[in-house]
Amino acid sequence: MEKFKRIFVIVMDSVGIGEAPDAEKFGDKGADTLGHIAERMNGLHMPNLAKLGLSNIREIKGVEKAEHPLAYYTKMQEASTGKDTMTGHWEIMGLNITQPFQVFPNGFPDSLIKALEEKTGRKIIANKPASGTAILEELGEEHMKTGALIVYTSADSVLQIAAHEEIVPLDELYNICGIAREMTLADEYKVGRVIARPFIGEPGHFKRTSNRHDYALKPFDRTVMDELKDAGLDVLAIGKISDIFDGEGVTESLRTVSNMDGMDKLVYTVEKDFTGLSFLNLVDFDALFGHRRDPLGYGKALEEFDARLPEVLDKLTENDLLMITADHGNDPIHHGTDHTREYVPLLIYSKRFQSGGRQLPIRQTFADIGATVADNFKVKMPSYGKSMLAELNEGGA
Repeated sequence: MEKFKRIFVIVMDSVGIGEAPDAEKFGDKGADTLGHIAERMNGLHMPNLAKLGLSNIREIKGVEKAEHPLAYYTKMQEASTGKDTMTGHWEIMGLNITQPFQVFPNGFPDSLIKALEEKTGRKIIANKPASGTAILEELGEEHMKTGALIVYTSADSVLQIAAHEEIVPLDELYNICGIAREMTLADEYKVGRVIARPFIGEPGHFKRTSNRHDYALKPFDRTVMDELKDAGLDVLAIGKISDIFDGEGVTESLRTVSNMDGMDKLVYTVEKDFTGLSFLNLVDFDALFGHRRDPLGYGKALEEFDARLPEVLDKLTENDLLMITADHGNDPIHHGTDHTREYVPLLIYSKRFQSGGRQLPIRQTFADIGATVADNFKVKMPSYGKSMLAELNEGGA
């Protein structure tokens, strides 16, 4: 099969499709992100994902099962030990994470907080899991009066530091986050990301600014993205992809402010002449609806995404391959506010598939995506994952 010139990978952040076989080990027995959202919505209206074959993977209420699906379809099981964003994305690009990043459901250890206070010269308040907007409402005024840093976390492995731009200048906040990054590299903490969260405004009217900056761990090994970049191919990172990989293997980074902005940027890359990978993360599903346990908002966001798909599908050529998947689950009906250990959907589409798609075997690792990308562009294959190109070819591609 002649190789594809461009591959587009869309990660619907947290859109799981039912509990993984090991879900009980993670406290996630019964988790079903798509299924539970569809039930709460009394059926999801997603005709474009339906045509690709979403309900052929597993029936979703309201999503019609396609008699002749346009895409190859299956679901993938995560092999790595974890259910966070970095683990899922790194595995997609060919890594297997055996040491999970630490999460801090009760806040960070006193030893870390005290050391950070000593090194920065500023007191720390909060130190607990919280919504970024809620923590500003709760402690923003105290921060402005005292200059104390607002430190909080989430269900992800993150240490977030919020500060008003007029109280703590951006340069100082970034320096503080750099200090925190160095301090949390040790195995006893092993924090995935430190995030600067600057904001402006007055009590009751605080607003986070676009000056956010992420200080992520670098992948512990080379990914397929590194191999593509070193081979002179393009790697276009849309949304928080560049942050997740700490810029490694990225040739162009396109920031986004929402799912719809992410789709705009994706369309931009579809219209762009490049050879290589366009890699998009749509974070709103996870950040705005999954963690906040808002199934109706999540459902509407899914329908909005579906409505934008024709713009992408229509512009693709026979030299393009599209893969739509997720990185973990985040069931808005599940207890707590954490991610959920689930299978993720995989839909693979190209106009080259003249006879449409069919079912593929369940994938035992997300790394099959990275292996497929590497195989297509004839770069070094990742240590994990099995290419699906031959299976697509068997279907008459």
